[in-house]
Amino acid sequence: MFKAIYNWIDERLDITPMWRDIADHEVPEHVNPAHHFSAFVYCFGGLTFFFTVIQILSGMFLTMYYVPDIQNAYYSVDYLQHQVAFGGIVRGLHHWGASLVIVMMFLHALRVFFTGSYKHPREMNWVVGMLLFFVMLGLGFTGYLLPWDNKAYFATKVGIEIASTIPWIGDDIKMLLQGGDTPGAVTLARFFAIHVFFLPGALLTLLAVHFYMIRKQGISGPL
Repeated sequence: MFKAIYNWIDERLDITPMWRDIADHEVPEHVNPAHHFSAFVYCFGGLTFFFTVIQILSGMFLTMYYVPDIQNAYYSVDYLQHQVAFGGIVRGLHHWGASLVIVMMFLHALRVFFTGSYKHPREMNWVVGMLLFFVMLGLGFTGYLLPWDNKAYFATKVGIEIASTIPWIGDDIKMLLQGGDTPGAVTLARFFAIHVFFLPGALLTLLAVHFYMIRKQGISGPL
């Protein structure tokens, strides 16, 4: 049945060459853990992408129950955590996955730096990778407020005050994020929009550019 469906689609879209081009792509020997134990350090990029996919999928599930207003945000998260089947597991995946993504991305950046993989001709890919790192930090910061409990509220308040100390543009950033004199309904709405729409859009765009350049330039050589 599935083969018949695949053949029907393939006849119209010719998808086989596309996925075969990806599947048949050769991996250099120095990044194959079966041949070199040190090749495991090259897995951090793949693990980062793996945890990013988990974040996207679990986040999509969470938005089905989350209510982004100050009256219902906390109760919607509490309902998801304790009443929805497997809700606690999915929220746990999203919560801990956020930290794992940052750790893996940091380790990946260290590997790229210490193996000199940021050098010619991969300088632009290093820049894109750093932009991805900051986008991921932004996702972690904006997502922290969404449960709307005391810890999230005051931690975000401190974070906004830190951002306001940036020279020249600090006050504008504070007003953009906070939307008023103190964190409130507008702040929660803006953080939700940034977390669910703006930053994921930037993330997917940068990932596409990152993967394109990796495929174009190839995996960097051994140390």
